[in-house]
Parts: sequence; structure tokens; C-alpha cells
Amino acid sequence: MIEITGFTALYIFMLSAVAGYEVISRVPVILHTPLMSGSNFIHGIVVIGAMIALGHAETPMEQLIGFIAVLLGAGNAVGGYVVTERMLEMFKSSKNDG
Repeated sequence: MIEITGFTALYIFMLSAVAGYEVISRVPVILHTPLMSGSNFIHGIVVIGAMIALGHAETPMEQLIGFIAVLLGAGNAVGGYVVTERMLEMFKSSKNDG
């Protein structure tokens, strides 16, 4: 099993943040709603990964960081679904049925 040191983990995190920013900044506005719906699936995977990391945590500091990761990941997933729902409501017809 490969052991990741703190600097390697920090480097991977920084690289993924820059790559994510570059990818998202180049998406046209018209595609944000469908992509947001798909990204909610990825947020669910992040929550599962955070729960696995929390399950393997040994020290109280690792447990605290894992717990915060689960909370933030779950909040991000729920918030993504709420925002997607609100955005989709904007595209519905406002005709009255009566």
C-alpha cells in the first residue's frame, strides 16, 4: 500500500483545486444546470470517501477532521440538490392551468 505524506497530500489537493477551477471556469453558462445535476453525484461519492476516512481515523484530530469532512460534504451535496431544483424551477412554464 502506498503511504501518502503530508506534503504529497497537500500537493495533490492544490493541484486538484487549480484543475477544478480551470475546468469549471471554462463551462458556458447554459451548461451549468445539467452539469450541476451530474456533479451532485460526485458530491455523494465525496461523502462516502469522507465516511471511509472517518472510519479509519485513529487519533482524535483525525476523527475531528473526518467528522468535519463528512459534515461539509453532506452539506455540499444537499445544497447542490437544492440549488439545482431552484434552477430547474426557473425553466418551468408559468402558465395557469385554470
